[in-house]
Amino acid sequence: IGLELRPTMLWQMRSAILGLGSLQVIGSAIAVGGIAMTFGLSWKSSLGIGLILAMSSTAIVLQTLAEKKLLKTEAGQNAFSVLLFQDIAVIPIIALLPLLGSGAAKAADAHGAADSWMAHLPGWTQALITFGAVVLIIAVGRVAMRRVFHIVAKTHQREAFTAVALLVVIGVALLMTKVGLSPALGAFVAGVVLASSEYRHELESDLVPFKGLLLGVFFLSVGAGIDFGYIAGNAGLVIGGAAALILVKGVVLFILSMVNGYKCRQSVLFAASLAAGGEFAFVLISLALSTGVFTSEEGRALAGMDALSMAVTA
Repeated sequence: IGLELRPTMLWQMRSAILGLGSLQVIGSAIAVGGIAMTFGLSWKSSLGIGLILAMSSTAIVLQTLAEKKLLKTEAGQNAFSVLLFQDIAVIPIIALLPLLGSGAAKAADAHGAADSWMAHLPGWTQALITFGAVVLIIAVGRVAMRRVFHIVAKTHQREAFTAVALLVVIGVALLMTKVGLSPALGAFVAGVVLASSEYRHELESDLVPFKGLLLGVFFLSVGAGIDFGYIAGNAGLVIGGAAALILVKGVVLFILSMVNGYKCRQSVLFAASLAAGGEFAFVLISLALSTGVFTSEEGRALAGMDALSMAVTA
């Protein structure tokens, strides 16, 4: 996903990305957050839930559209633009979540994030450190990686490209854990760093054998992430929440597409593609739990709704 964030492509699609993408995230966050507030949640918790569930699954959507040969259609290109904006928006959302929480770390729910040395810092300090770390890695990585790959290219060893790329991914993922963030976000940031390299095409071709396998593992992990015991005990809440999420986001997406002048059929395809939750929601839920944005019970419900919506639309 990170490799898709090429500066030249982002510039070419800037109107759709910034326009349609920002409106989708803001509109979906307000709609979902508003519904959460009607159930008695605070505005901070509701805003956090809205931002988390506004995300869609880049892996599932792109794979599905490509398989059905719909990626080059008007709806497919619009969906791709929105997904790119969402992937970029993850970083400021991660920086914002600590400001919405109580700052109380909950180690049992944070999957290791709460053990970070930042756990006892004020929310605004955590936000600055988080955002600064991501920006610093991208800025330094873009300069350093160019020189590293120049050296690797002189060896004329194709395996060296793969080894260095995987080393960068693992290294950045580990660095992200030091500031209390998910290794998955680290892999995404590493992809952004590698996307700016002139050797990007070589890297992509070398990583193709891994892509199908790891996508399969990803889909498997989504299924395994569904807590059927919790769903069975709270079927009405989780199933109803997943259905409401798909419906609310679908309506927002359909309206945005129609307002932008697209045909009804393309608008329906666009809305259906992005209506479910996304993989980054799991990362954001863990961070939100670690900073006290909402309770453990609410986090389990959100994870169930997100996973179930992804499974249904896959």
